[in-house]
Amino acid sequence: MAEIKCVSPVNGKIYVTRQAMSKDEALDRIKRSKTAGKAWAARPLAERRDLVMKAIHQLATHRDEAAEQVAHMMGRPTAQFFEFNGCIERATYMADIAEEALKPIVAEASDNFERRIEKEPVGVVFIVAPWNYPFLTTINSLVPALIAGNSVIMKHAAQTLIAGELIVKAFDEVGLPTDVLQNVFFDHGTTSELIGEGHFGFVNFTGSVGGGQAMERAAAGTFTGVGTELGGKDPAYVMQDANVDAAVATLMDGAFFNAGQCCCGIERVYVHESKFDEFVEKAVAEVSKLKLGNPFEDGSTIGPMANVRFAQEVRDQIKEALADGAKALIDPANFPADDGGAYLAPQILVDVNHDMRVMRDESFGPVVGIMKVSSDEEAIALMNDSEFGLTASLWTQDVDRAAEIGAQIETGTVFMNRCDYLDPAVCWTGCKNTGRGTTLSVLGYNSLTRAKSYHLKKAL
Repeated sequence: MAEIKCVSPVNGKIYVTRQAMSKDEALDRIKRSKTAGKAWAARPLAERRDLVMKAIHQLATHRDEAAEQVAHMMGRPTAQFFEFNGCIERATYMADIAEEALKPIVAEASDNFERRIEKEPVGVVFIVAPWNYPFLTTINSLVPALIAGNSVIMKHAAQTLIAGELIVKAFDEVGLPTDVLQNVFFDHGTTSELIGEGHFGFVNFTGSVGGGQAMERAAAGTFTGVGTELGGKDPAYVMQDANVDAAVATLMDGAFFNAGQCCCGIERVYVHESKFDEFVEKAVAEVSKLKLGNPFEDGSTIGPMANVRFAQEVRDQIKEALADGAKALIDPANFPADDGGAYLAPQILVDVNHDMRVMRDESFGPVVGIMKVSSDEEAIALMNDSEFGLTASLWTQDVDRAAEIGAQIETGTVFMNRCDYLDPAVCWTGCKNTGRGTTLSVLGYNSLTRAKSYHLKKAL
């Protein structure tokens, strides 16, 4: 079988390898998962919930190990490893609402009839996790899936190949029954075959549009549920009454944290003409404070992008935009660590338009385009002029205005005066080519359970 390799963007060397599993081994893993899942589902909800939360807190004790792994595998500075904070926040909320979310829906409980809808686990949940936040994105589905009584099989991206091993280690340390949670190494062909043969109760995929399409094609005709979180080109709109200082600080962090490799990172900003010059000047000053460097070095606030290929796509978008009339406001010479490879200087572009790929295609890197607008109508039209729809960030002091504009934006989440955040109490979802599916919130349990109706007639 093929060897799966993780090449570190830090130094371009192979960091870790794993052998891809054979089809027979994969089928054995699934068989064991199904067997273990039945016993796991039979346990009381409170017992499952408490054990899962114990495991999440145990995972957090491995913070230093995880930070080092992530830095090696995809380049995030060790000082910026905050994933486990989010893991605990999201897991805690999903655990707290589990009893209410999973309780039966009772239509009648009388002397004559008992009519109710139970929520049963779907079976084996297959989580295909991305490399940009390999722990945090996994938790979104893993925690509610296990609490609901499912067994789980995880497959991580090659770029963060061994993240799943650490997750399984933490769950093993607190006594999760064997095979309820498994980490696997499948190649693309085996993955598609297994999905196409209907071995999973639900598939959750986070990644590229092409990857999501491949998952749906593989599942076609099997009636397997598939949830997808795919590409994004998340916009922000800074209005006349916005707090510019707060908007700059938050939006530039949203655009450049993790080298711009965030699912809901800000990739395009529309600023009302009355605030445009002030916003741009302060944005340049904010981004100029960043330090590009080795993720293990003190003071580095941006590390390399996860792969040279990803960095090259961003460079190409910037180069094309400049050729078409855009203006770059950050001098790459001020970021000497930019090596033309995975290490890429942050960039702000103005004089951009939607004919440019940098304002249309997903960049997923340290670049943001800023455009001047003269009205809400213009901003709304530009925000909606995208094939993607994950989040939109609105900056104003007027809640009613934000709600009115938000209702007109084709997106999964509307933020006011913040961005790049997942609130576990509200549904994480998207529209258009961002995919379909729901994680977090009470709705996050829906795709991980199936309805089973009981119509019991007591009296004859």
